[in-house]
Amino acid sequence: MQPNRYTTVLVAIMNNPRDLAIARAQHWYRIPLDKVPQRGVNAPILAFYQTKAFDEQKWSINYYAHTTAWEVVRRIDLLPEESQHPRANERYYKVHLGELRLLPHPIVSRKWRRIAFIVTHWERLQVAHEISELLHGSIWEEHLWKALRKMGRLAEEDDFDDW
Repeated sequence: MQPNRYTTVLVAIMNNPRDLAIARAQHWYRIPLDKVPQRGVNAPILAFYQTKAFDEQKWSINYYAHTTAWEVVRRIDLLPEESQHPRANERYYKVHLGELRLLPHPIVSRKWRRIAFIVTHWERLQVAHEISELLHGSIWEEHLWKALRKMGRLAEEDDFDDW
């Protein structure tokens, strides 16, 4: 599947190398059901913001993967060796992934910020160099994006040629 410029991308937190290894080898990633923004559910592409646990790749987005399915499972079913975990029986999305791919260049966070999720689109993921470039911009631009999404349409550049 070749994404178009407005294909939804969900940027999720990658907290530890073990989860990256699971994504790479077993092709899935878990997201707490009650934490993911509704607009990000069933996103066709998942990108990963890596935290300080990743040394040279910390505080940046380096990898993405196409999603192949989203299913709801209990955490204990994903990680049975952690049956005593406080959230073992909570529901999570198990996001099935294709191959993990490297972005053309890292997208870095130039200043520390707490990131939970970012919902953006494919073109921004390809051209951004800094985390803030993934966002839609000012509050007024975000309102415009929301209105266009609600109408079921995102404006293409050539839509404005006749204006």
